[in-house]
Amino acid sequence: MVIKTQRAVTAICLLSACATRPESISASYISHEKYIDNDCAKLSSLMNDARAELTKFSDMQNTKANIDAASVFFVLIPASKLTGDSASDVAKWKGEVEAIDTAQIKNKCK
Repeated sequence: MVIKTQRAVTAICLLSACATRPESISASYISHEKYIDNDCAKLSSLMNDARAELTKFSDMQNTKANIDAASVFFVLIPASKLTGDSASDVAKWKGEVEAIDTAQIKNKCK
């Protein structure tokens, strides 16, 4: 019974566009040129900041996805349709992390 309920909630979420899980969100393109003139210490600091922001927005997005699953189960409408989600922020910060990582590689910091 529980498995059937979980499958039903999953199907409804897929059909009604529940908030996407952070791990399924692709990074936005951000050029590494934005960071290339920084030294290794600055790049390391920027990477720590970018990862912290990515974690913050990923956690927010996960919360939205969990709330969507519950709200779809009870009222058949994903809550994120009414309140929005953090998918664009997750994509942005994934892109920033990739750009900083590329700058670190090009500057031989890694």
